[in-house]
Amino acid sequence: MRVLFICSRNRLRSPTAEAVFAKRPNVETDSAGLAPDADVQLDADQLDWAEVIFVMERSHQQRLSKRFGSRLRDKRVVCLGIPDDYVFMQPELVALLEKRVGPYLRS
Repeated sequence: MRVLFICSRNRLRSPTAEAVFAKRPNVETDSAGLAPDADVQLDADQLDWAEVIFVMERSHQQRLSKRFGSRLRDKRVVCLGIPDDYVFMQPELVALLEKRVGPYLRS
């Protein structure tokens, strides 16, 4: 399964998710941000590659649809509802990601 994680600036939440789930068997991960100053800015190739896309907030889902709507037709986009209140690899963030993403990755 190819999984893409998206947040605003690709510095805290989505890179944490990418690192956490990269360890899972049969899961490939990538991450990106939607902001102009994101460390890795989302591009169309990443969306084409992904089978499942996780966004951290509803605003990300809206911006994603507005910017790349036609590329999302056959994609599953899941909003995790995780606010920008955490640092990279913070244990509470890792636990929240495991709880909210984990069920989607089970066969």
